[in-house]
Amino acid sequence: MIKMISVILGGGKGSRLFPLTKDRSKPAVPIGGKYRLIDIPISNCLNSGVRRMFVLTQYNSASLNQHIANTYQFDIFSSGFVNLMAAEQTPNSNDWFQGTADAVRQIMHHLDAHEYDYVLILSGDQLYQMDFEKLAKYHISQKADLTIATIPVNDRDAPGFGIMKVDEKGMINSFVEKPAKEELKDWTSEVDEEYKKEGKHYLASMGIYIFNKKLLKRLFSEQPEATDFGKEFIPTCITEEKTTVASYAFGDYWTDIGTIRSFFEANIELTDTVPKFNLFDNQKIVYTRGRMLPPSKVFGTRFFKAVVSEGCIIHAEKIERSVIGLRSRIGENTVITNAVIMGNDNFQSLDDMMSDKKGILGIGKYCVIDHAIIDKDASIGDHCIIKGNETLTDTETTHYTIRDGIIVVKKGAIIPAGTHIGI
Repeated sequence: MIKMISVILGGGKGSRLFPLTKDRSKPAVPIGGKYRLIDIPISNCLNSGVRRMFVLTQYNSASLNQHIANTYQFDIFSSGFVNLMAAEQTPNSNDWFQGTADAVRQIMHHLDAHEYDYVLILSGDQLYQMDFEKLAKYHISQKADLTIATIPVNDRDAPGFGIMKVDEKGMINSFVEKPAKEELKDWTSEVDEEYKKEGKHYLASMGIYIFNKKLLKRLFSEQPEATDFGKEFIPTCITEEKTTVASYAFGDYWTDIGTIRSFFEANIELTDTVPKFNLFDNQKIVYTRGRMLPPSKVFGTRFFKAVVSEGCIIHAEKIERSVIGLRSRIGENTVITNAVIMGNDNFQSLDDMMSDKKGILGIGKYCVIDHAIIDKDASIGDHCIIKGNETLTDTETTHYTIRDGIIVVKKGAIIPAGTHIGI
């Protein structure tokens, strides 16, 4: 049995995902209609037999804490757990997490209460399915001190990642963090032919690491001021002769949910006939909170490549290439295309619909929603048109944001009847 413990990094303020991160941390952002981003790394761990997990966060952690507490409960005969760890004052530190490495350093005393040989470091804002047991076995077979999961990327994406060169034995011999475009010519790597055809000549770090316990503790001891894995610890490990660093080539689907555009596209791709991220798999199950909701009700709506969650009441005319979240309400003759509708946290009673000044939670009648994200508990009146496109200027208002051509209606926003946004 591989003695491995996982640390999932929840990220900082998540400013590039604002306004979805206005009231919640990045790992708590809903995705795929019924899940949250944190469900992805936790599900990968559970499917791989990794049942001891620490989730590190320090911003807007209330909803994430509630989700984890309501979802991931292990029986009394199991040693498994998912513990949420916020930054805390201790005799050794009075600061918040200063970076990825500093966050792990500050919670090491919690890890030491358990028996482990390896530490699996994961990100809380990525979409992928990986067998971590296979990764750990590769790490052990390579006799590595550190293994970094890597994926081929093109020259457009490479400047946003840590890029490395790998020898014929799969060992990393050089690394650069987020290189400038003019540097890329010196950082091409040998990749499979299928990636060459796609213009992917660079090996990028996925932000997924396995550290030997001994190495991690030595790094913390020798570099007490270092705060970041990518900028400080990884370059040190690669350049020093006494440390062996391996590359684990990952060839399946993986995307970093770092921006509004990437979040939007990852959701919409779930509606593909055969999506790259497969929710319909008996082995690679994506776990989330069981809400015991009723089935959705539909009244004559035409659906084309749509993902619809439980508890919805839908009267729309057409829904195409869209993700419809839990408890969504959509009025008559409304057309929704290329949109992410997050739904509602609770059902609204008939009395509330009649008396609440906010109106009905959900989307009204005769609306047009296109290239938009509607966050939870929003109220959109009748005859509204919300249409995003790439020509729109980034905009920030009280009730909505325009980012990367996508219109994001904020959580709990009230959009009056007849409002036009984006046209």
